[in-house]
Amino acid sequence: MEQSKIRDKAVSILDSDLIGTLATVKDGKPFSRYMTFFNENFTLFSATDKDTHKVEDIEANNDVHILLGYKGEGLEDAYLEIEGTAAIKASPDIKEKIWNDKLKAWFEGPDDPNFVVLEIKPSKIRLMNTEEGSPQVLEL
Repeated sequence: MEQSKIRDKAVSILDSDLIGTLATVKDGKPFSRYMTFFNENFTLFSATDKDTHKVEDIEANNDVHILLGYKGEGLEDAYLEIEGTAAIKASPDIKEKIWNDKLKAWFEGPDDPNFVVLEIKPSKIRLMNTEEGSPQVLEL
């Protein structure tokens, strides 16, 4: 598959499938949980509380893995496997950027001191379950 087609399919998945799994390294082993992701030019952002295990995990080892896009409609669902590094961000600009009213269930607002943002920079993105065969690697 051409890189432009892989890129287009990856963007389509990133823009339409906001919920995926984030795996961190905890005590030398992978630990996964569901998260909501926001995409901006292949950099992913996710809201979280500063006092969570995932923040502790990332502070100790910032290597992460994300699965995003599988809808459960069949074995042919395309999805992304994303390897990357995560950083914990708390600047007002980034918090305001991803704030939305759905976050009110956990935070008082974008100024809530417990609200932080995980910024994930991919090092490898694999497009899985395509007609061309898997995986299709997106060159970043």
